[in-house]
Order: sequence, then structure tokens, then C-alpha cells
Amino acid sequence: MSTKTFPHLMSAGKIGPMETSNRIVLPAMDMNVSEHGEIEQTEIDHYVARAKGGAGLIITGACAIDFPYGAASMKEPGLSDDKFIPGLKALADAIHAAGSKLCIQSTHHGKVARVDVANDRPVLAPNQPDYSYSMAALADSTPEELRKMGAATAGKQITYKAMDKNDIAKLVSDWADAAERVAKSGADALEIHVAHGYILGVFLNQRDNKRTDEYGGSLENRARLACEVISAVKQRVGDRIAILVRVSGEEYGQEGALTLAESTEASVLFEKAGADAIHVTGWGRNPFDNFTDGPLPNKVGAYLENAAEIKKHVSIPVIAVGRMLPEISEKAIAAGKVDFAAMGRQLLADPELPNKLREGKFDQVRPCINCYLCVTENFFDDTPFCAVNPALGNEKVLPLRSTSNSKHVVVVGAGPSGLESARVLTERGHRVTVVDKADRMGGTMWFSTMTTPDNERLLNWLKSEVKRLRIDVKLNTLATPEVIKSLKADHVIVATGAVRPKPDIPGGDLPSVQTGDTLRAMMLGTATAEEAGIVMSTLGKVGRLSGMTKSPGMVRQITKMFLPMGKDIVVIGGSLVGLELSEFLAERGRRVTLLHESQQLGLPLAMPRRWTAVHDTVEHGVKIHRNVKVTRITKNTVEWTEGGETFSAPASTVVYADGTTSASPLADALRAEGVSVDVVGDANEVNYIHGAIHSSWKVATEL
Repeated sequence: MSTKTFPHLMSAGKIGPMETSNRIVLPAMDMNVSEHGEIEQTEIDHYVARAKGGAGLIITGACAIDFPYGAASMKEPGLSDDKFIPGLKALADAIHAAGSKLCIQSTHHGKVARVDVANDRPVLAPNQPDYSYSMAALADSTPEELRKMGAATAGKQITYKAMDKNDIAKLVSDWADAAERVAKSGADALEIHVAHGYILGVFLNQRDNKRTDEYGGSLENRARLACEVISAVKQRVGDRIAILVRVSGEEYGQEGALTLAESTEASVLFEKAGADAIHVTGWGRNPFDNFTDGPLPNKVGAYLENAAEIKKHVSIPVIAVGRMLPEISEKAIAAGKVDFAAMGRQLLADPELPNKLREGKFDQVRPCINCYLCVTENFFDDTPFCAVNPALGNEKVLPLRSTSNSKHVVVVGAGPSGLESARVLTERGHRVTVVDKADRMGGTMWFSTMTTPDNERLLNWLKSEVKRLRIDVKLNTLATPEVIKSLKADHVIVATGAVRPKPDIPGGDLPSVQTGDTLRAMMLGTATAEEAGIVMSTLGKVGRLSGMTKSPGMVRQITKMFLPMGKDIVVIGGSLVGLELSEFLAERGRRVTLLHESQQLGLPLAMPRRWTAVHDTVEHGVKIHRNVKVTRITKNTVEWTEGGETFSAPASTVVYADGTTSASPLADALRAEGVSVDVVGDANEVNYIHGAIHSSWKVATEL
């Protein structure tokens, strides 16, 4: 087990009048489960799970100061009326009982207030915007996704109201009144949101703020409204609760966006106005283009250096957010770069993360795989769910119910669905044996780490859990009905994954045509010469014998220097695997043509990740053709029709990344012999890691 320790991260902290047990913060992650502005028990359960898990400070999702005006959702908490205080108090009491502190995030969503748009109200803004965002990325969203996004605003067009002096005065007064209600609820802190395109954030940047009065022009003028809000809140409640201010250290994707120098200067002004801490985030200005730059970045420690720079200029604590993994956070706090670390998606994936760090159980922390499934639901005004944590949003299912009838369960397949099944079953008290024909655990997920390194975190965690729970794993074992019977199983779970056949296209059986299965076999060193070609098969066997291919990271590095594939590669199928594999190959100097039979690429990747993947694939030089029909594969080319015309591309290697189907012939054979069987993961329905984990959880918790 890991012996990593986190003494600085787990040390007590202080923000204004509030003291915390450690430096781990749950930042705002909208849950969208409130009813007409009132906090419901489901939301309380969600935050309490993170408080019990040991987070020192819990920050709620955005709460509207003038609800329903200026709200992004009718499902977000309101702060505009005393009727909301009982819900806030119930939350505060529950968080305190769990041993943590509560901060309410307050905001007015301004030009992104979807509730105003849906109700034919103009949204508040500094002035009429003089630009529009590119919507090109939406070409890779399905009609159903577009419909769900449009429903949040009832499909209506946005109109703007440039704020006048009365609007400004009301906003400041409303914010102070909201802060008073937060203080009365017993919460410990209020966070004032000055980022992410909300009203105070758009006043702060010169791209949105074109005013010529005292609220526009210089940075001091653009920061004036936020400072007036901070000052009013400080005067009203500053001696009772801490005041946090969230600001983008930098904005991305548009000329005139907020710079680090400007946000640093603004943070100094915010401290003078009464802020007790600065929470440094980031914002990609076009959510359909660079959402993975901010506010939910794909880079580890994305905003750490910006936070560190701001800390040099203020005397109050600074909180860093943006994939602040525990190792990164510990080093940053120890070095004095920041004072607190906010871990949003990580605490969605594992609410027990702080307790596990404190108890020296770092290897037991279930990792976030950065898949963006959780945040995608906010585009639809819906409740987030987590690919790796099926209990998110349904915390009452924990702790796991122990079985009253322990069984010997044989799990066939050591991929994510098999290992998750084995883990949960063992935790519940069943005896489990895992069998797999491969020489290592991971299944298809092992191969996926080539293109998606974050998946390796999940694989390592599952392997660590297998070791911790002492689960019996039999590798290099082909599961036949005879083998299963010899193990005397009371129940069998088949988790053998999907089937990836060669294409039913003229030339689809040529040696140059690879599938996901044959590529994986090549990487593992189990491919025959007929399957992978003599050179690739030999490389795989050499790698397997030397141990190099045991490490996904090593394979990623080696293939950057030596990849035994020709220069011209055609990938057929632009779904999840095909899209990410195309980028992987292009990064390694290959000329890649991607052929996709329909319009949307990257399904079923979550939308923000999908949009970024398509963008990055194009940036790496992949030639993408949509709505095509592949007609023939020859020794050196691939031919297809597109828009009534015939085209071809040179191809020394063809990768068929389409036609993935679920199949479980072993389950059928076992059932025919009267064996009790469940089928999980892609063997039952192709839905990748999310489907593997969730389907396994369902079966394993009910057995």
C-alpha cells in the first residue's frame, strides 16, 4: 500500500473568522436538485457525504441572490427570500454535525441566466455584447442533445438590458440581503462569484464591459461593481462569516479576455474591499469551443501558477482549483504557493478522499477519470452523475449492504466491469474468483489508456483494490463451461467485453486491416503474424518478453519514437475509439484519414470532451470525412463515397473502429446447463467505462 502522507494538505486552516480542519475544499458543483429555490434532502445528503468524507470546507453550487431573477435554473437554491432560510439552516446544521464548515456560493448569472431567457425577461449585462460565439462544435451534438440544451431556455432568443444606476444599486442591495440570510442560516462563509461569465465577472473583463461611465474603462472601474458588492456584504455580515471571492486568474479563447495581470490587480482591490480569501479559477469564454480550458480544465493543476502569482500580491488566503490532485496540492501548499486546494470532480468520484489521505490510504482513493459526464448534465439543466461512482446523487445507498447469503461468484473477465463486480461483491461478503484469458488485468481499458491516460488511474485503483481485498485472480485462463464448473461457482458474472469484428467490406479481411481487438493483441504481445503482420507481432512479443508492454505509460512513450505502422493510416469509424485513436496516431507522425458514416463524431464521449477531441484531432492534421460509405479496401487504399462522389485515400494500415457489438456466448452456454448467470459491461450493452461500472454496481449490489 502507498505510504504517501499529506501533512500540509491535512493541516488546519483559517479564512477570516472561519477555521477548517484541513485545506481540502469542495468547490461549487451544481447539483440541480432544489425545488423552486428551496434546498431538498437529496442536496443535503450529497454535501453531507463529502463532509463526512473529511473535506474541511463545503461550498455549495451557485445560489441565486435574486431568485428566480438572474438564475440559471429553477433547480438552483435561492437566497432572495426568508423562506429559503430553513433549507439553508438544515444544510448548515447537517454539515456541522458531519464535522465540516459550510460556504454558500452566491451569484447573479447575468447574461447566462437561462430562467430569465425562458420567461421572456432581458438578461442583465454591462452593455449590449458586440460579438457572438462560434457554434461550430454543435455539429457534433445529436439532435436529442440540442433539444435538451434548448429546453433550458424554452428555445427562446436572448435579449439584453444594459444595467443602469438603479439596476446596479439593486444588485448591491440584493447581495447584502442574501448575505444576511446566509449568516442567519448558520453557514460559515459566503462566496461571491466574480467569474465564469456571470454578472460581476463580465463587468470585470474589457471584452464584455464597454461602458464609459465609472463602471467601465480602467481595471479599477471594471472591478468597481464587484468591490461594491464585497464591501456591502462585509459591512452587513463580515464579523459573522468569512467572505470568499472567486475570480478567473485568466480567461481563454477571445481577444480582450481577462489577463493574469488584471486578475491580480483586481484581487488586491477585492482584499481592500473586504474579501477574506481569493478562490482562483479560470474561464474558457466559449463553452462550445474551449470549455475544457475552463471552468473545468483537462490539465492537471491548470490554474495553480495563476493562483500562486495572485498570492504574491495579497495577504489573505488563496484557494487553487482546477484538477488539484492530492500530490500536486500537498507540494503547492508546502511550498507556500497557495493555502487551500479545491477538489471538485475528485470529491464527486470519491467523497471519502480526505479521510483516506488522513488515514494513509492514498491507494484506496477512487480517481476521477476526467470524462466530463458529470458536467455535461448541467448543459441539460439536469443532475450530474459520475462514471466511476454510481452512488453520486443517491448517497443513501452507502454504506454497502452486507449479504446475508454469501456465495462463491466466478467473474469472467478482468476488465473494468469484471473488476468492479469483484470489488463490490467482496466488500459485501461474497467470495470471488476472477478468470481472464489475458496475462494482465484491465481488458479493453488497458488498451484505452494508450489514448486516454486518465483511464490508467482507474485501472491502477481497481488493481490496488483487488490486492487489498485479496481477490483470487486467475490470469492466462480461458473460461470454458468446464473450467467454470471445476470452480464450483454458485453464480457467474460474465464481463468479457464487446466483440469487434473485421469489417464486412470488400477487402476487409486483408492483413493490413486491424480492429480494436487485434491492435490490443499486438500491444499485449499475443497477436499472431496473420492477425497483426510479422513486424507488429514480433514487436509485441519482444515487448511482452521484456516487460515493456506491462506499462501503458511505457508503451505511450515508446510509440512516440517507434511505431511499426506505415505513414498512411485510414481509420474507419469516428465514434469514441476511432476519434481518439486518430489523434493518437497523428501525434505520432502518421498521415491519418478518418471516415465516419454519420454526422456526429465522438459519441458517446461527453459533450465538452467530445468537442475538444474533435478540435484537437483536426489540429493534429487528421483529415475527417463525415457521412460517408466505405465501399472497398485494397492492398494500398481505402475507397468511399461521399455526397454522390467516389474518393480514395492511401492506406498502408486500416483500423476498423466501427461495428462494436455486445455478445456473451459463454453466458448462453452456461444458462443452457442451468448455471445462474448475469452479464455486465460491454458484453451486455456497449457503453464503455460508465456502462461497465454502473451495470456491475447494479448487479453486485443486488446479488
